[in-house]
Amino acid sequence: MDQPETFTATLKFLAPSDTPPVYRASQGGADAQLDLEGDYAEHRVEIANGRLIEGLSFERDGFYLMVQKSGIGDFYDDSQVEDLYSREVEALVKQVTGASNTRCFDHTRRAASSQARGRHGTREPSAVVHNDYTDKSGPQRVRDMMGEEAEALLARRFAIVNVWRPIRHPAETSLLALCRANSARPCDLIATPRIAKDRIGELMLAHHHPDQSWVTFPAMTPDEVLLLKTYDSEADGRARFAIHTAFDNPSAPAAAKPRESIESRVFAFF
Repeated sequence: MDQPETFTATLKFLAPSDTPPVYRASQGGADAQLDLEGDYAEHRVEIANGRLIEGLSFERDGFYLMVQKSGIGDFYDDSQVEDLYSREVEALVKQVTGASNTRCFDHTRRAASSQARGRHGTREPSAVVHNDYTDKSGPQRVRDMMGEEAEALLARRFAIVNVWRPIRHPAETSLLALCRANSARPCDLIATPRIAKDRIGELMLAHHHPDQSWVTFPAMTPDEVLLLKTYDSEADGRARFAIHTAFDNPSAPAAAKPRESIESRVFAFF
């Protein structure tokens, strides 16, 4: 099937406001949904088909699509994911980034169907433009997860990479929109408390700006992965953040199955 060169979709942004925003993470299950405090605005955005763009760069744009077949038979099997898939994504991130050491510390499954969420206890696609970490929460996550090693690791460059993969079938309905890092103005990225059941962290929400350049990769298969750089401690001009969101694909086939996916967060230490 021919793929469109561009998609036009409505994305949800943080609106300029004096009201401080708060992002409350959802709990898994059929009724899972975000609880957002603050003022938001929807904007129609043109999103380029990344499969038709040459020269996209993980270090410049903040994301990278590649083929990576997994040996996991069932992504809803916790033991396979925790033991085997963690090793797979650690090796992948080391290969792509050149890191000397990697550590997977989180897996999140999502589903666009309430039936699938109810069956597996998964979360919904996150339909607000955001980035997972800030200059405060990125280092704090290392301290949370790496114990006595943390301060020595924080003395050197590190990054946090989100490895995103469709599971069970191609992702055709709820796609990811990604903003090329060099088109996102730092002044439009707003640090925001992220309140979850077990902890309070911090992420970034984003204001809309017409200079933002948006990309998606339609019909990703379970044999493909998308790497998003959600934090980089090095501020030397390379991509440090990858703001992104889910959006409803206006070109999805009528018989397309609702998206199911897994995202794995990996430390890359240099």
